[in-house]
This record gives sequence, structure tokens and C-alpha cells, in this order.
Amino acid sequence: MNDRGQVSAWLQAWAHLIPNPGTVLDVACGRGRNARWLAERGNTVIGVDRDPEAVAASSPYGEIIQADIENGPWPFAGRQFNALVVTKYLWRPLMPTLLESLEPGGVLVYETFGVGNEQYNTPRNPDFLLQPGELLRWCADFDIVAYEHGFRADPDHIVQRIVAVRPREGGSFSDYRLNPQDGGGSICE
Repeated sequence: MNDRGQVSAWLQAWAHLIPNPGTVLDVACGRGRNARWLAERGNTVIGVDRDPEAVAASSPYGEIIQADIENGPWPFAGRQFNALVVTKYLWRPLMPTLLESLEPGGVLVYETFGVGNEQYNTPRNPDFLLQPGELLRWCADFDIVAYEHGFRADPDHIVQRIVAVRPREGGSFSDYRLNPQDGGGSICE
């Protein structure tokens, strides 16, 4: 994916689909590399991480909540967001909750490690590595805008990533600009 502190290139490539202004939930936000970038582009950022030091570091960029989302209650029950960003994080039991946290027309930008990564770097535990096509299966009811699973260099790793949109009534694929130069802005305008 990228070195510590760098904004996700996958997020940057697809951010034109995220409503701006709009509210983005950054899950396992860490020290705020993506939260900072989203806030600078005009988004309202809500973040969650279990590490108190990470929460303190990322708090200037939005409403950052310290919570253990693997063992505790979901801190955003009943809330929905214009977009959801997840990078370098996987907790399968949380996936249905994450997907339900997107409003209709909401954009999911998800990027984490895939099976095969164990031969290059950490994580090596299969509990934290996506199987081929796993994000596609999780997002089967969503409109898939982009998907990749494969080798990336610098540093060497296997990545799986997806951009998917929770369907909304009356929406169509013509709403999704694969390139911001194709005209239009976010899909929710």
C-alpha cells in the first residue's frame, strides 16, 4: 500500500466519487494520514481507532473516537455516512455493520492485504488476509466501480482493494465517473 504517513493512493484515485462536502468514516484511522487528506479536501471526517496515541495524533482532522470495534459495541449505531474508508484493516465480523453504515449512494473505499502477502511481509495470519474475490463477495449487492487483487511493489505486498457504491433508487453506472476529467463530480451531487 504505502509507507507510514502517506495517503492511500487508492483513496486519492477514487476520492472524486466521494461527496465534497460530505461525511466520511475512516475506520481504524491510525494516526490520521487519510483523515488529514480528506479534511483538507473539505470533507467532514469521523474516525475510529483503538489506540489512544493514534486517536490523539489524528484528532485535529475530525471527530476521532477511541473504541475497540472488534470487542466492543459499534460506536456509530444508527448513523450512516456518505463514504467509508478502510485501509490496512480487516475484521470480518464487522463487515456487515460497515456496509450498513453507508447511506444509499455512499462510497466504500477499502484496501487491505490479500492472501499471498505472507510470503512478502506482515500480516501473515490468514485471519487478516483477504481471499481472492472476498471483497467482491462482501459487496455483491453494491455497484462495483473498481476492484484489484494482486502484487504491488515498494514495499512488496499482496493487496486487495475495492471501490463500491451502495445502490440508491434511480442511480445508474452513468453516475460513476471513472476519471474526474470525464465530467461531473461526486456520484451524490
